[in-house]
Amino acid sequence: MARVCEICGKGRLNGNRISHAHNVSKREWRPNLHVVHAVVGGQNKRIKVCTRCLRSGKVVKPSR
Repeated sequence: MARVCEICGKGRLNGNRISHAHNVSKREWRPNLHVVHAVVGGQNKRIKVCTRCLRSGKVVKPSR
């Protein structure tokens, strides 16, 4: 599962790029993902997490 937050499942969104002359072409918005070390099921793993999940405290970082 590439480009998807492993905590909340946030993925890409599709839409249109519209120029000043109203030419329309496809585009996509991607979530702001970071690869972090986190505790998942009692084990330390590297997961892809969106910055909203990081900021809201949904990710438990391992203690050193």
